[in-house]
Amino acid sequence: MEVILLERVGRLGTVGDVVKVKNGYGRNFLLPQKKALRATTDNKAVFEARRAEIEAKNASSREQAEKQAKKLGNISLKLVRQASEDGKLYGSVITRDILDALKEQGHTFDRKQIVLAAAIKNTGNYGAKIVLHPEVSVPVSLSIVRNESDIVEEVPEELRAPDEEQPAPVEAAAE
Repeated sequence: MEVILLERVGRLGTVGDVVKVKNGYGRNFLLPQKKALRATTDNKAVFEARRAEIEAKNASSREQAEKQAKKLGNISLKLVRQASEDGKLYGSVITRDILDALKEQGHTFDRKQIVLAAAIKNTGNYGAKIVLHPEVSVPVSLSIVRNESDIVEEVPEELRAPDEEQPAPVEAAAE
């Protein structure tokens, strides 16, 4: 099936490209999502007539996404999850968990906008991204820890609140 792309689609092309895709991908994803039109002679004529309008709409949405990306900057999240002694998580961290952590920070996104490179099944530092527009994404750094004390250890002394009590050093009993 040949389609005319109405917006940039990863690994396929940009606005106005005529590409050949598998029938199911075109029928079940591109056409219902209004990301493409069938490449018939009538649709090609309609697209060429509306090309400037479609490209202007795409440019304005990309510009808004770039502004939002500048406001967000780099986002870092710390997630506390149950894990074994060797760092394997009981379960895994999924996009819904990241979405909930972002909501706690006051950001609202759709679950489909969050992209993980691979499943997170161990503690450690990972990366993800939030796709605001097909051409604009914001990196997110994830730190998956086993318990709250791992987070407290990372806070420098000068940044701790003055009312936090410092643990008294344990002295060895002389025998």
